[in-house]
Amino acid sequence: MLCSSSIVVRRGIASISQLWRSVQAAPQLSNDDLIDSEWATAKPYESIPGPNIWKMVTGFMKGGRYADLSLVDLHSRLRDDFGSILMLPGMMGRKDVVMSFDPEDFQKVFRTEGTWPVRRGLDAMAYYRQKLRPDVFGEMGGLVTEQGESWQKMRTIVNPVMMQPKTMRLYVDQVDEVAREFLEIVAGLRDSKQELPGDFDQWINRWALETMGVLALDTRFGVLKTDQTEEAKKILALVRNIFDLSYQLDILPSIWKYYKTPTFNNLMTTFDELTDIIMAKVDDAVKRIEKHPTAEGNQSVLEKLLKIDKHVAVIMALDMLMAGIDTTSSGSMVMMYCLAKNPDKQSKLRDELRTIMPNKDSPLTAENMRNLPYLRACIKEGLRMYPPVIGNFRATGRNIVLQGYRIPKDTDVVMGSLVLQHDEKRFTRAKEFLPERWLADRDADIPSGKDANPFIFLPFGFGSRSCIGKRLAMMEMEIITARLIRKYEARWNYEDFKVRATLVNIPSNPLRFELKEVDH
Repeated sequence: MLCSSSIVVRRGIASISQLWRSVQAAPQLSNDDLIDSEWATAKPYESIPGPNIWKMVTGFMKGGRYADLSLVDLHSRLRDDFGSILMLPGMMGRKDVVMSFDPEDFQKVFRTEGTWPVRRGLDAMAYYRQKLRPDVFGEMGGLVTEQGESWQKMRTIVNPVMMQPKTMRLYVDQVDEVAREFLEIVAGLRDSKQELPGDFDQWINRWALETMGVLALDTRFGVLKTDQTEEAKKILALVRNIFDLSYQLDILPSIWKYYKTPTFNNLMTTFDELTDIIMAKVDDAVKRIEKHPTAEGNQSVLEKLLKIDKHVAVIMALDMLMAGIDTTSSGSMVMMYCLAKNPDKQSKLRDELRTIMPNKDSPLTAENMRNLPYLRACIKEGLRMYPPVIGNFRATGRNIVLQGYRIPKDTDVVMGSLVLQHDEKRFTRAKEFLPERWLADRDADIPSGKDANPFIFLPFGFGSRSCIGKRLAMMEMEIITARLIRKYEARWNYEDFKVRATLVNIPSNPLRFELKEVDH
């Protein structure tokens, strides 16, 4: 019996071994084979649903189905009309754009984008840098407009400087100084009802520009002063003009790629004037630094970049001004609105701030700002509800399949996260301002933000092409929010906030916040 059992076992083992050898000998499917198989059975790109060019043109005309909608409502309507994936046809020299409302698609695009992610946009700026001013931008055009190896070279140089937490801590005192000056202006702007003027957004833009002068150029522009210099007025006007004109040329329909319109020529002139001012500011900084060099370890972003390459320092200063003003001011405005509409959350935040600011004028430092979890949760939740930009945007790094459709390599894909961030199916109690959802320590009835797909909410992007200025932006918003809420009780007495789209999402309401100074 024992002997026969052993024979059976040995035969069984031999059979298993033979089966294993045959499995090993069989051809294995690689990831490429699996992708090719998926591609072979997918529906053609041309069959992706979406509006034709005529429907696009008439839809956005006055009275059209897509006219005068907020960005969230526009994206929601597109999703209602065409489903969770659609194609917006290219026109006037622009490529087709595929729009997805599925976070699984977002993840797939990001995971296959390759070593050099492509994020197109701002074609007029790219034209200026590549065609009109190669003397400044020829070697490396900057992180905003460049692609491929040129972008990678620039990013490799600036990453160790811009992404270093220690560098950011050097700026807290200077950024706080600008915030304090801004609050002095705010006190004088209020009327007899303690309300701010309707154009308060212009003052927040000034604060953001003045702060960016410190961060990008180690200088004060002077745009917060009532008796501004002519240069300060010019810088403010140039930056505002660039955003307005770029929106007309690169977002709205424009024929500038076929015919150089007056608007296009105006933008090129504006770019020239700002570029020349920034180059002169960098030259001034070089002279200052040569006279008074800063000790190693305390050097600013500009000083560190100048040590590497003056060319890089100029371009990075321009990129910081282009990308860091409206985005930060937009984020700060919506933060004020969310807290003004939710006095209980505002009160909770003020209690946290009192732990590091016993008095309204207590200093903010890198050390005492380290542990402010509720402040950071408030900012994160504000960005979820009212993000400064419409969502992430990438060109596909290879042929991929999204929702059963072929998406060829180098196709531009817009990730419609704006709608999903307001979707109850994706975020429980999505319409509520709930900073607690981002805290580990929260009540049992508060949903966790981590329950949502992590690719829906990426306020600073993802991967190697994520926002290089995210640490700076967070520091700016933390400091200005801390200063305002520690000193004032904010209220909103008017209709709900509305957002209109330019290059970034900005409020369309007059910002008449009521600000009453707190007692202690």
